[in-house]
Amino acid sequence: MTERMPRAAAAAPRRPRRGLALGVLVANQLLAGIGVATGMALAAILVADLTGVVAMGGLAQSSSVLGAAIVAIPLARLAIRAGRHVALAVGYGLAAVGALLVVAAAASGWAPLVFLGLAAFGAGAAAGLQARFAATEVAAPGFEARSMSVVLWATTIGSVAGPLLSEFGNEFGEGLGLPQLVGPFIFSAVAFATSTLLVATLLRMPRAGVLETDTVQTGSGAVSNDTTEGEASRLDDPAVGAADAPIGSFSALREAARSPRSLFAILAIVCSHTVMVGVMVMTPIHMTQHGLSLSLVGLVLSIHILGMYGASPLMGWLVDRVGSVRVVLLGAAILVSAAVIGILAPGDDVLLVPLALGLLGLGWSAGMIGGSTLLTTSVDSRLRVPLQGATDAAMNVAAAASAALSGLVLGAFGFAGVNMVALLVLVPLAVVGLRLALSSRAVSA
Repeated sequence: MTERMPRAAAAAPRRPRRGLALGVLVANQLLAGIGVATGMALAAILVADLTGVVAMGGLAQSSSVLGAAIVAIPLARLAIRAGRHVALAVGYGLAAVGALLVVAAAASGWAPLVFLGLAAFGAGAAAGLQARFAATEVAAPGFEARSMSVVLWATTIGSVAGPLLSEFGNEFGEGLGLPQLVGPFIFSAVAFATSTLLVATLLRMPRAGVLETDTVQTGSGAVSNDTTEGEASRLDDPAVGAADAPIGSFSALREAARSPRSLFAILAIVCSHTVMVGVMVMTPIHMTQHGLSLSLVGLVLSIHILGMYGASPLMGWLVDRVGSVRVVLLGAAILVSAAVIGILAPGDDVLLVPLALGLLGLGWSAGMIGGSTLLTTSVDSRLRVPLQGATDAAMNVAAAASAALSGLVLGAFGFAGVNMVALLVLVPLAVVGLRLALSSRAVSA
């Protein structure tokens, strides 16, 4: 027996080191945050200058968001076939190419090329979103949400540092003989190229979609706050879903939508992001229309970003402690509070408007982390990665539509109308949440 144990140990597959993988994801997210924020800080102004039409500047954000939506599902499929590190490297590599296309468009004066570049640039954001799911795959059992929140938190540093580098990047570009506002995209290209090399060479992950919970035999039969008995038996069996045929993203979305828990998770992600984007993009316009300074607008947006990413470790801790469903409901309540303040607050109120934007970011954080964790743990490994890709694609498409339509709503009904629409977007989440609560009570009875 003593002779067999070393052979069995030698035959056991080596698992990637969780700490190293999580550290690479955190460092990479910081670089990617710098890459996104450095370029996008001036993208709208650059597009307006190239096209000569101020209104076209708003399409800069839409092009990037749509680009993220387009690549979300292909990146998920690539993660299944080749591994998370390959999918992330391809996403960041596309973003680096997109940044160089923007530079080429500005240097040549060919405006259509800039929209293609910004669409490819959006692949960096899509890869950053996929990284949050990758963090759960290297987390110790019971720490999935906290690992996800740490990776999202790293985005805070990049999002703050990126705009601060814009002026220096502009001067650097002018020193190379490039037009104004182009230099920051060179910095973005360098940041994304570094991210590509980092994940391609150092990041090693388990098979995409497989959690530690899938392979650890608990023996005690204990389950998390968000896991039913049927789900627990599925998660305890790592063989479940492993032998099944691959499933497409939209098929995974249809199958998951039949479960109230999975549907609740999908709506938590999509609705939270749609509400956040729709209100956030119109807030600067609303503030400047009421005579507030650009410096105050920048401060309010900083408070908003701090609420989105700075509080993510707290949200991750809460999810692991009290459960995903409760945190999603908390996030929905916070988003409702933010919308109500936005409806009632005067446009020049220097206290209530920042409060509303801070709460908007905080509610997004709770909905995103709670919903993403619930989405990951409520389905088996066969559905997990395709469903993640489909959900991120739906989230970005909804956000692009929200950004485009919120301008029309602002013009017709004012900022109060924008926030009223935000409340309507949360209705499906509330309905499915009520259905989930009723079904849980029925099961308990």
